[in-house]
Amino acid sequence: MQELNLYDYFRSSASYRVRIALNLKKLSYQQIPVNLLKSEQRGAFHKQRNPQAAVPVLDLEGDFIPQSLAICEYLEESYPERYRLLPDDLLARARVRGLSQLIACDIHPLNNLRVLRYLKATLEISEEEKLQWYRHWIYEGFEALEAMLAESELSSDFCHGDQPGLADLCLVPQVYNAQRFEVDLSPYPMIQRIHAACQTIPAFMEAAPEKQRDLF
Repeated sequence: MQELNLYDYFRSSASYRVRIALNLKKLSYQQIPVNLLKSEQRGAFHKQRNPQAAVPVLDLEGDFIPQSLAICEYLEESYPERYRLLPDDLLARARVRGLSQLIACDIHPLNNLRVLRYLKATLEISEEEKLQWYRHWIYEGFEALEAMLAESELSSDFCHGDQPGLADLCLVPQVYNAQRFEVDLSPYPMIQRIHAACQTIPAFMEAAPEKQRDLF
């Protein structure tokens, strides 16, 4: 089996997704911290691994994969026998990918660290205006996500079916961020229910930011 090294930051939502995927598949991996608050991601060595200057990056003995969803899909295709992150049916796969991308491609990029830093440092908005920005995009994204989950009989304890998959490992870090920024989640009972179900599963619990002591 390949040696897996994950360039990681404990509070990175995208890294959090990958940690859950690795844990669900019970894959052994080494975490290598990249401190985003100290701008270590912008250092020359890390930019050789990922010119976007971001985490996560999965190191496969010298081959580097950036982007969390690409990493998760690689793990799914490389180790399908260990745990299935995607269903077999093609329409079901498209649904799960759609839910995942709503979170990872629409909600999260508007609220990540580099955007928040730009709003504060370059556009010189206030802390309260920054929070309004953050919460607005959470509310807009979660409203759509809640509707997609609630209206489908394919959602149960998890986003799709009776076990967590790709969409759930995107959902949980986004809820973590929403809670951190004191977003009111009461309008989203389905999201809250799925999040609570995931929090009972060791793969999710062990991937949580507060568990990543070596990455602080």
